[in-house]
Amino acid sequence: MTSSTIRALFWDIGGVLLSNGWDRDQRKEVVTHFGLDADDFQERHKLIVPELEIGRLSLDDYLTQTVFHVPRSFSRAEFVAAMEAQSVALPGTLELARELGQRWRMYALNNESRELNAHRRRTFDLDGPLLAFFSSCYLGLAKPNPRIYRAALDLAGVNGAQAIMLDDRLQNVEAARSVGMQAIQVSSAEQLRAELRGLGVS
Repeated sequence: MTSSTIRALFWDIGGVLLSNGWDRDQRKEVVTHFGLDADDFQERHKLIVPELEIGRLSLDDYLTQTVFHVPRSFSRAEFVAAMEAQSVALPGTLELARELGQRWRMYALNNESRELNAHRRRTFDLDGPLLAFFSSCYLGLAKPNPRIYRAALDLAGVNGAQAIMLDDRLQNVEAARSVGMQAIQVSSAEQLRAELRGLGVS
């Protein structure tokens, strides 16, 4: 496949450009820090998090159901600050995205709650390299549902053969391929750079 064929790159954010925003390890860190009952929190989280990630539930309502259903010795603001502090840039990949963004059309295609997505976009200047965010909280769909990939392709004005999905999760990579996209499972910046080069993206 030549470089002239590829017209757009679609980036996952958590696990590719940044650490995961509110995944298992991040939740464990914050729950432990505040001394919450981990089992109770996890059960409450599991029931409601899909609504949060597709934008049908606010972060405030999520926290009411998972954390502040009983009085706490800490505030909502303190808890949200601890959530946000879990986000860090991953070595090399954000720099690579900024390099590639000077020459290639690039978009986010990620699962994230509206408030955390906004925080990560602002804090790490993701609007610099990425032209638009086809995020679950905006589209009302979540990976690995094939519909979100098709929607992102439509919105970007490209077909699957003209696009590459970059994701750390195999199931999401498989779903992207199922709609005709090229896809790379990302494990490091060096591996990603090499595989992109193989597809004509440098």
